[in-house]
Amino acid sequence: MLKTTLAAILILASFAAIAQSARHATKPDTNKLNTVTVQGYLSEKPLLSVPASVSVITAGQLKLQPDASLVSVMNTVPGVRMEERSPGSYRLSVRGSLLRSPFGIRDVKIYYDELPLTDAGGNTYLNTIDFNSVQGLEVLKGPDGSLFGANSGGVVLISPVNRFDKSNFVTAGFTGGSYGLVHENAGLQNVSKNNQFNFNQSYQTYHGYRVHSDMYRHYFQLSDKLTYGGVNSIKVLGFYSDLNYETPGGLTLAQVATNPRMARPSTPFVPGAIAQHAGITNKMTYGGVVNEWHITDRIRNVFAVYGTYVDFTNPFITNYEQRYERTYGMRTYFEFAGQQKSNFSWKANVGMEWSQTNADNNDYGNRFGVRDTAQSLDKVNTGTHFFFARYEETVANRLHVEAAASLNFYGYDFRNVYPQMQTAFTKQTFSPQVMPRIALSYQITNNFVWRASTSRGYSTPTSAEIRPSNNIINTSLQAQFGWNYETGFRLRSNDESVLLDVSAFYYHLNNAIVRRLNDDGTEYYTNSGDIKQPGLELYFSDWIIKPNDSGFIRGLQISESFTLSKFTFGNYHDATRGYTGNELTGVPRDVSVASAQVKFPQSLYLYAQYNATARIPLNEANTFYAPHYNLVQAKVGWQHQIGNKTRLEVFAGIDNLLNEYYNLGADLDAVGNRFYNPSALRNYYGGFNVKF
Repeated sequence: MLKTTLAAILILASFAAIAQSARHATKPDTNKLNTVTVQGYLSEKPLLSVPASVSVITAGQLKLQPDASLVSVMNTVPGVRMEERSPGSYRLSVRGSLLRSPFGIRDVKIYYDELPLTDAGGNTYLNTIDFNSVQGLEVLKGPDGSLFGANSGGVVLISPVNRFDKSNFVTAGFTGGSYGLVHENAGLQNVSKNNQFNFNQSYQTYHGYRVHSDMYRHYFQLSDKLTYGGVNSIKVLGFYSDLNYETPGGLTLAQVATNPRMARPSTPFVPGAIAQHAGITNKMTYGGVVNEWHITDRIRNVFAVYGTYVDFTNPFITNYEQRYERTYGMRTYFEFAGQQKSNFSWKANVGMEWSQTNADNNDYGNRFGVRDTAQSLDKVNTGTHFFFARYEETVANRLHVEAAASLNFYGYDFRNVYPQMQTAFTKQTFSPQVMPRIALSYQITNNFVWRASTSRGYSTPTSAEIRPSNNIINTSLQAQFGWNYETGFRLRSNDESVLLDVSAFYYHLNNAIVRRLNDDGTEYYTNSGDIKQPGLELYFSDWIIKPNDSGFIRGLQISESFTLSKFTFGNYHDATRGYTGNELTGVPRDVSVASAQVKFPQSLYLYAQYNATARIPLNEANTFYAPHYNLVQAKVGWQHQIGNKTRLEVFAGIDNLLNEYYNLGADLDAVGNRFYNPSALRNYYGGFNVKF
């Protein structure tokens, strides 16, 4: 498969080069496309010169994807793997960080605008956010704790508002599809001289491919930005999400062969998913305020405060979990810019971030979906804060150098309310850790930039790992850490219609946090050995025919995302055997995602995407693999202008065109070899969007 993928990339690149040379030399500047910029490093700058592995997903790219979930669009980013075991059940990996996440998202820091979405305990409820309320994404790959605190996987930045759209509008949309998919959304934006108000509402329900996989989500999002003093601003933003989804559970290979749509069945010893009403209910309220103050022309301050309340319920096979989580925090930084000179410029940032999560973690018996007697009731309070500083300079408009570091503090207090009835909290504190990052880029030509960086990753155990489903608080669990080394380059055309972005890296992770399972299916975590992660990432995009107003084909873009991950266990073992040299669980060796977008007259468009994913090791012994799969999806749409302001879009799409049997989210190291969560076969959707 790897040889085939590399050959396809070479063919694509050759075809693009031929097409590029055949373009009319008289039109390189008149059709110049918008420059892609990055905001992730505290101030906006062109993607070309950023000395880091960064991927940007624009609002335009989001519109080409099915709006049932973020999975498809996130998997177009090299180095990123997003899974959905059943509707609503997200997992997210950046460069192999999935090992610690049986469900949910850990070891990846996620921000909602300027505000942390990840709580102080390291957990992120990304599945609470509706697809249509995301207007852009940035993915910073590899450990980057110098500005964003302890993480060893990466950082994702979510833009809830399109900062480039300053128009007044009202929108409404509807999508319906196979397996009971219904997705409705509405929104409005009102822009005046000093104010931008944005509101979004959505409702989604989906019965799913498998039995016992219904989901629904009610979602409301608000943002209001007031500009004062000409350049200063204060912004209020937040959301409320009511998410509910059933979890059908993993199957054995024999059960998949018998009926891939079944839920985990009952046995004489353990009830199944339907009998226990296994599922998740998560009601989340999130809000914050961000103030940006330009003190002088060259000094700027951003100050943000936020808070979250989570009401989480999880009837599971072995227990009935309820969590009540309250998170509050702040983030602030100053930016100092030097006097701009013809051959030298500099900028510096200093700041801090602080957050606290106080949680009531309660486990009860699960009597066929009804909460039974208490098993363990705990209070766990987690606190984290860090200070960061960054300096960058550009010499002769060619050499860009960055140096940054953060000093990280982490600790938690816990008290067992039942059965031990403790009256005092036990305190666990981790030693402060420095996370440095050094990076540089050199602009060899105006359109070719080479880059290199070194950074330290450090990731503390999350609250869900400190107190896992075995109800035992693990005070011996320590942080994982390692160094990441990488280099790469970006190449673009003069009119920015072509972009090639290549990264090669080696990340050596020590003291890795890994999941273990007891015979009854309850989990616990431990530190075990190290993981070696060499990899290669490539992204290529080319507007072979740039958007225009004449001809039958009025725009043709191709793109290719390729990931090669030769991740293996180093000195790694459990109580009974060693796994040194084995492939890292849950990470395919290579992934290729190719796509094509075609624009036709009358605002017709066609988008097609092909995902080829290699086989995936399902356990540490590498005795079970999920087979490789090939996913093809396509979307066709028509946009029509009605009057001066009203625009109607009608679209239809197909997913899994080849009708592949595959798993988009296996249960890793599962007890009883119940690894498999079969995904939907060929399915369809259609709908409309209208903007007034």
